Amino acid sequence: MKPTITYDPEADAAYITLSSARVLESEEVRPGVVFDYDDTDRIVGIEVLGARGKLGADTLAGVAIYEAALNV
Repeated sequence: MKPTITYDPEADAAYITLSSARVLESEEVRPGVVFDYDDTDRIVGIEVLGARGKLGADTLAGVAIYEAALNV
């Protein structure tokens, strides 16, 4: 699976999906950065809070926008 990024501008939160595996456990590895792990301890996703500051506008330009944030 190719990694994908979704972004919720209202929450300023991004999620980087690395795998379609089910999340079994999560760990905040530093403030505002959470790794999601599957049942084999592989990282399947990364949540980034305060994404504009941590990832930058260039990274977020053109990524998928979380639809609930758009009230669709």
